[in-house]
Amino acid sequence: MPNAESSASAASDLSRIAASLAGPEPLNWVITGDSITHGLVHTQGGRSYAEHLHELVRGELARTRDAVINTAISGHRITDILNDWDRRVASWRPDIVTLMVGTNDMATGPGQVTVEPAEFAASLREFVARVRASGAVPVLQTPPSIDAANAPGRERVTEFADAVRDVAASDDVILVDQHARFSELGNGGVP
Repeated sequence: MPNAESSASAASDLSRIAASLAGPEPLNWVITGDSITHGLVHTQGGRSYAEHLHELVRGELARTRDAVINTAISGHRITDILNDWDRRVASWRPDIVTLMVGTNDMATGPGQVTVEPAEFAASLREFVARVRASGAVPVLQTPPSIDAANAPGRERVTEFADAVRDVAASDDVILVDQHARFSELGNGGVP
């Protein structure tokens, strides 16, 4: 799935994915992020979105030769992914790379390194550039809404969701707006 970074756009990337899904060649899907993607703690025993995507791709779409690899790690930030790029992303030679991160980046409080939304956005831009330079399609996702009353230190979720939206718009990247959908389902809060 080669792609010249200069011609990349959300629309062209969606077309590439659609064409690839219609073709016979297997795809490598790398799903990365933090605990929400990792799917061990956040889901409280339920299936994570990574597991649902795996089922959709390999089951419902019958793309049994596709590899769906979840490299997310609970507690990680975008800088952790960038610092472990070869293992987390590049070594899998991905065609599509999805990223949902931000819950730990936004965290404040004792023992936390405070990350500003602009710093987070700059790291997201680097992530997108690396994915595109590899020839893969980047897909950004906003973090879902958070029950801030029961998650102290994560009150900045909207600022970080906005940072993801801004990067997706400015870099013309496919966006899955989990935050907006969760907020809609939860009438402005958590569903």
